[in-house]
Amino acid sequence: MHLYMEIILRTVSALLILLLIAKFHGKQTVSNMTFHDFATAITMGAIAANLAFNEKVPVKYLILCLVILSLTSVGLSWLSLKSTIARKWISGSPTVLIEHGKILDDNMRKLKFTLDSLNQSLRQKDIFDISQVDYVVLETNGRLSVKKKEEYLNVTRKDLKLRSSKSIFPVELIMDGKILEKNISENGISKDWLLSHIRKKGKKIEDVFYAVKSSNGKLYFDFYHDGIAAPVDKE
Repeated sequence: MHLYMEIILRTVSALLILLLIAKFHGKQTVSNMTFHDFATAITMGAIAANLAFNEKVPVKYLILCLVILSLTSVGLSWLSLKSTIARKWISGSPTVLIEHGKILDDNMRKLKFTLDSLNQSLRQKDIFDISQVDYVVLETNGRLSVKKKEEYLNVTRKDLKLRSSKSIFPVELIMDGKILEKNISENGISKDWLLSHIRKKGKKIEDVFYAVKSSNGKLYFDFYHDGIAAPVDKE
């Protein structure tokens, strides 16, 4: 029993320490993973796994390793901010894959980036015809940035000389059947006004799964019982 409790404590500790380190590094590191971030994450994962299951290595040594690795990672991030040369070595640099509509096969070969991978990534950006593409850049986080040719760009309201309407950030009002009092008070929304709209739909607050005031000022409701007899479930 003592052995099981020790494994549980070590596993939970490993997870909490990794969450703390991730929070310390910030959201940008998690969302934009570069070479440096990838190597750091793999190493931290290995150390955390040993912290959880390897009883032969003392906990204090593993925690020390995580702290040192985290500080080293932060130091490298700081260095990459101060030096362009260091940034290219630590995080890598963007690579152009298509220029003026022409595929740069030499760059593709250097990156071991196949045409299948290129086409798949373009399809994920709703581009099914490569002839529509002017520029493609593979960023340091492994994602593609795409610029279409002029004739295939989407028309904007400015192009049509239409007046843009003012929009606001959506405000969540109800979640899981509970009113979000802080959101209501901070945005000057009347609770009575919200309740009146719920009553108009013949519902109570407890019936509302989610409610939000959208960017155009309209209310969106989703109820627990939506009246869908046979919902589609794709496995």
